[in-house]
Formats: sequence, structure tokens, C-alpha cells
Amino acid sequence: MPNGSGFSGVVVGASGTDTDNGADAETGRARLGSTLMEIKWIEDFVALAQYQSFSRAAEIRNVTQSGFSRRIQALEQWVGADLVDRSGYPPALTDAGRLFKEVAEDMLAKMYDTRAIIRNERRLPGMGLQIVAGHTIALAFLPGWLASLPPEFRAVRTRVIPTNVHDSILALANGNCDLMLAYHHPELPLHLDATKYEYLAVGIDMLMPVCRADRNGAPIHRLAKTNQRAVPLLSYADSSYFGRCVALLMQRSKVSPNLERHYESDMAELLKKMALGGEGIAWLPRSAVAEELASGHLAVAGGGAWCLEFELRVYRDVTARNPIVSPLWKHLAATGMTPRS
Repeated sequence: MPNGSGFSGVVVGASGTDTDNGADAETGRARLGSTLMEIKWIEDFVALAQYQSFSRAAEIRNVTQSGFSRRIQALEQWVGADLVDRSGYPPALTDAGRLFKEVAEDMLAKMYDTRAIIRNERRLPGMGLQIVAGHTIALAFLPGWLASLPPEFRAVRTRVIPTNVHDSILALANGNCDLMLAYHHPELPLHLDATKYEYLAVGIDMLMPVCRADRNGAPIHRLAKTNQRAVPLLSYADSSYFGRCVALLMQRSKVSPNLERHYESDMAELLKKMALGGEGIAWLPRSAVAEELASGHLAVAGGGAWCLEFELRVYRDVTARNPIVSPLWKHLAATGMTPRS
């Protein structure tokens, strides 16, 4: 699924598909000239016009700078004119760019408004709340958090959609949810537009190395220096959020444990089951293994240097129209959590 926000991945034109296969696909579409154009290119252009920086706009749009530049170039090829003057700093819009910007902003605004109307009409009768969250958050945090809300909010029909971090961000950006819950670490930010998305800190969690415990409650595997025998690692994909968290811990470490990848999954619950089976060490959120640690089925396999604390945040789109979100947000803020952006 492509990075970006809004109507990412939608194709407008006489032919083609709505999939994105990366840079090659985007370049191919641009060569088609007047045949195809993607809405995300327009959103990229509007972001560039707003921030006057390719790097900043790419960060806000959650895409690499090289990919962002290719999409702006693809839009220019579709329009048939240079929209951005790159000869100076900061980059400025050309005459064609200023004209196109006015039309683009008006078009996007009308599309957003129309989509919101359609979605509101398609809602089931009564008040409803749609939440997206990472699989671990949905299992380990959300049930208790929802149960702690006052009766007027617990009575609201709520739909929870567990997904990965990338798809959670897309759901929030595309207006497919009312709230998004995600982990945050200052060295691994989500790069959401602070002018559009507001958040509250609702908890603290910690990623820690765990493995099955022996009869005495001690870990059957331990993180140590490189001269030990290889320890089986139950790992995440390198591109996943938890995978990047573990990579950050490895970069910080003064020692390099001899870890050998034994099993890989993006779902912490699957890795937990493997760890309970004695298959190796897994870095898992404390909230996901609290019961197993307390019961002695799992044990911590390394000291504090191998743990990473992060914040649990709930995000909302400040322009969203669901009438239940505003009073819920005020309640959360009143209970001691200050809105930040």
C-alpha cells in the first residue's frame, strides 16, 4: 500500500489500476502523460506549496524524499508544465504552479467534504466510534482502556480494527477511523502532520527481551557477550515498527549478543507463543506479557539496557466531524492528559 495521506493510491484517468508498485510503477504512469494521474500527487504538491521544502513535505507525507520528488515530477509531466522553480531556495511555485495550486486545493476540499458526507450517511443508526490500533495495543491495552471510560462512552457502538502501524496511519490519514492508537518513541517518530493530527498520551509501555522460564523461574536463554553460543531470536521484520525498535537497541548496545534468527513475524502474539514454547528470545511489550511474567511462564532475558520504553498515544484528525470524538477528547484531557500537537 502506498505511503501518503488523503486519497493515496486512487488513480484518475481513462485506464489503469489503483495499485502502486513503487518507483517503477510511478515512473511508468508519468510517461503515460494525459492518460493517468494520481490524487496523491496533488496532495504532495499542495504539501510542497505549504512547507516550501521537499524534505519537510516528504516527511509530512510519510514518503522518502526521492519518492516524493518523483511524484512531483510525475504530476508536472501530467500537467505538461513545470509547477515548481527549483533554481532557488526555498523552492517557489511557477506561474503555472500558482494557478494549479488554487484549483488543486479547491478540488481536494470538495472531495474531502463529499467523502465525509457519504461516510456519515453510510454509518449505522446511533453514535459510533471506529478505532484502529496495532495488534498488540488492540489485545493488551484497548479492552481495559475502553472499559475505564464513563458509561456514556462505553454505551457507544465501537469498532476496533487491529492492523500494523503503516496501515493505521493510512486509515487515520484517509479518514477511515475516528481514533488511532500507536506507540511513540522520540527516535522513531511517526511523522504525522502536527497541524492536522492531535494526540494524547494515554500510557507507557516497554519493549523487553523475554523467553521461557525454567522450573526455578530463571530464563532459559540470556543476552550476553558475543562469545556465548548462538541464541535463537524470535524476530520482527526489519521494516516493522518493533523491528526498528529492536534495531535501535542494538545500535545503542556496547556488546553484540550472538543472536541467530530462528523465526520471524510482525505479530507480537505469535512471537509470544513461540517464546512460551521455548523457541528463543523475543522482544515483546510488557503489556503483552505481564500475566506470563507474573505466573512464571516467561522470564526477562536481559537487563535494562536491553529494554526500550515508549509512549502509547491516541491520535485524532482535528478536522473530523464525528460528534462523539470531541466530548471524548475533552474527557480524556480533563482526566489529566493534555492535548499536544
